[in-house]
Amino acid sequence: MPVYAERGPAGGYRLLDGYRTRLTGLTAGEAEALFLAGMPGPAADLGLGSVLAAAELKLLAALPEELADRGGRIRQRFHLDAPGWFRSPEPTPHLAALARAVWEDCLVEVRYQRWKTPREVTRVLAPLGVVLKAGRWYLAARAGDQVRTYRVAAILDLAVLQDRFDRPADFDLAGFWQEWTDRYERSVYRDEARVRVTVTALEFMPYVFPPAMSRAALAAAGEPDQDGWLQTTVPIESVKHGHVELLKLGAEVEVLAPAALRERFTATAHALARLYPST
Repeated sequence: MPVYAERGPAGGYRLLDGYRTRLTGLTAGEAEALFLAGMPGPAADLGLGSVLAAAELKLLAALPEELADRGGRIRQRFHLDAPGWFRSPEPTPHLAALARAVWEDCLVEVRYQRWKTPREVTRVLAPLGVVLKAGRWYLAARAGDQVRTYRVAAILDLAVLQDRFDRPADFDLAGFWQEWTDRYERSVYRDEARVRVTVTALEFMPYVFPPAMSRAALAAAGEPDQDGWLQTTVPIESVKHGHVELLKLGAEVEVLAPAALRERFTATAHALARLYPST
């Protein structure tokens, strides 16, 4: 850094006129990572698409030629597509306003549609952060004394209020989200099914079951018999849910328990036999 000193009452230390940094402290990997982390799709959802584009142009102009070239090539080689297969992005017309309220610590009044009655409720929330999970946006917000999670696509109306709130100094968004998702998965799978499956069906489970179901089934699997069948336990939400999920394995699964689930499979098997009688 070209710094020089001048003596006297009006002296001091000065930076050489016209000096500009060139960000030469960035390594090639760091420059590439900056452009890889841009996420233009989610940034646009948050109303920051043009801001991100302008920031990238400024960074490219300041980088040495070699690093600028490596950073610019990232977008041509890596792309983030957040939604899961066969899912379209959910409409989130209030996301940009919500993100602004999160940034400025402003209270919001939302009209929200939930799964239980009354279906529509109005709440005043202190928004603490937004999370993108598998193509869906979620809001972490304080409601009263509790921090809860809301699906942004279920917000019907939103008004950003003039009142501000004091953000909890110890709130960690990533930590809260991990704890919430773990608790959610544990609460969803309230029952379990004891099944007999082929080795092929067990290996197929990660491709057709949610991760929590397939992980538990693989962990609980016993040793296969000489015919290639084994027993395991699969977590399910309910008998109806277990019926729908286990049908994906076709004739390579036999339900042993609970009895209500086995009866459902029996009824389904007889119904299918009537539709497809042997010739």
